Amino acid sequence: MAKKVRKHVLEMTSRGGSAHVASAFSIADILAVLYGSVLRVNASDPESPNRDRFILSKGHAGSAVYAVLAECGFFDLEKLKTHYQDGSDLSGHVSHKGLPGVEFSTGSLGHGLGVGAGMAMAAKMDGRNNRVVVLLSDGECDEGSNWEAILFAAHHKLNNLVAIVDYNKIQSLDTIANTLALEPFNEKWSSFGWQVIEVDGHDHEVLKEALTPSVDTGKPICIIAHTTKGKGVSFMENQVLWHYRTAKGEEFENAMAQLDSL
Repeated sequence: MAKKVRKHVLEMTSRGGSAHVASAFSIADILAVLYGSVLRVNASDPESPNRDRFILSKGHAGSAVYAVLAECGFFDLEKLKTHYQDGSDLSGHVSHKGLPGVEFSTGSLGHGLGVGAGMAMAAKMDGRNNRVVVLLSDGECDEGSNWEAILFAAHHKLNNLVAIVDYNKIQSLDTIANTLALEPFNEKWSSFGWQVIEVDGHDHEVLKEALTPSVDTGKPICIIAHTTKGKGVSFMENQVLWHYRTAKGEEFENAMAQLDSL
C-alpha cells in the first residue's frame, strides 16, 4: 500500500504540476498502516456515525490521502488523474468537499488538532467509542494553536484522541533545528499530560503496535514518528528542495524507477 501511495503521489504531482511530493512520501507508511490495519472506516458507508475519524492536519500532503482513499475504494482510481486540475475535487491541499473519506479541509497549519480534539470530545459526550487520529507535521508544531489543543485534550482526558507527528526534521525552507527547534520534543508533550510513544515512522509493525496500545492510560496519545522526508527516492531524501519541487522528465523517470524497485 505504501509503495502504491508513493507511486500515485509522484504521478499526480508531476501531471498536475503541484508540489509537496517529499512531504507525502514521509507519511506513506503511516497512512498504509492506518488504513490497512487500524482505522475503523468503510468505503461503502463513509458517513457511518461509528466510523473512526482521520484528519491530515499537514494538508499540503493531501495527495497521499487521496491516493490511499482511492486504493481503499472510497472513489475510483481514475479520479487521481484529475489532481490539481482546474475544476477538480482533488485540490492541492486536502479538501473534504465532494470527497467521501475526507473529514476536514486543511492547509492553513495549526487547525487539525483542535478540530480533532473537538471531535473526540463530542464522541465522549455522545457515548460513542470513535477514535480520532490527527496527523501533524513537525514544522506545524511551531503553531501556538496546537499547544492550546494539546492542553485541552489532556485536561479532558481524551483517551480516544491520537496525534501522530511526522517528525522528518525539515520544514518548508530549512531544517526544524535551524527554524524553531522543538527538542526536547517528547518531554514537551509528556509535560502537557499526554502519553508519548516514539517510533520509526517507516516500520509498519512498530507503527501498528503504537496505534493499537494494549493499555489505556486515560490520556491522549502522541506518537512521534521519526521519518525521512522524501522517503523512497534517494535524491529526494532529506532535501529541503523537494518540499516545493515537482518531478518532471528525467527526475520523474528516475524517481519512478526507484519506487518500482522497492
